[in-house]
This record gives sequence, C-alpha cells and structure tokens, in this order.
Amino acid sequence: MKSNMYRSAVAAMILGGATMLGGCATKGYVNEQIATVNSRIDGMDGRLRTVEGTSGEALSQAQAAAGQAQQNGQRLDQLTGRVDGIDQRVQQQAQQRQRRPRG
Repeated sequence: MKSNMYRSAVAAMILGGATMLGGCATKGYVNEQIATVNSRIDGMDGRLRTVEGTSGEALSQAQAAAGQAQQNGQRLDQLTGRVDGIDQRVQQQAQQRQRRPRG
C-alpha cells in the first residue's frame, strides 16, 4: 500500500511538473519573437526618419514661401499707393479737360 501511494505521489509530481513546464517559453523562442518585433520596429524607424526628413523639407519650403508672400504683400502695398496717386492725377486731368471750353 505504501508503494502504491509512493508511485501515485511520484506520478502526480511528474504530471504536475510536466504541466507547469509545458507553458514556459524557451529563451530561443523568446529571442525569435523579439527579433521579429525588432525587425518591424527597425522598418518603422526607417520610415519615420524618411517622413521626418520630408516634413522638415516641407516646413522649410513653407517658411520660405511665407517670407516671399510677406515681401510680395509689402511690395503690393507700395504699388497700391503709387497706383492711387496716378489714378488721382488721371482723374484730375480728365476733369480739367471737361472744364476747358471747346472752341
């Protein structure tokens, strides 16, 4: 009877140990999974760097365009004043022509 209990206890320990060890991952398996994830991260990192470079170039171009637009606006303001002055002179000359008697 003692022998049967001993065998049962040993069998239970072996079964319990096998069950517990069956769920554990080996270092090799974990390293494979991490390597896969790392390769995906490296790929995304490369893409991110490309996007950062492109967005940096776009920002530089946008800032240059904004500066050029501001300069163009200033020039337009200067020309508007000149055109208004010329327009007033033309209107004055037209009024003077209308006042002159024809004859």
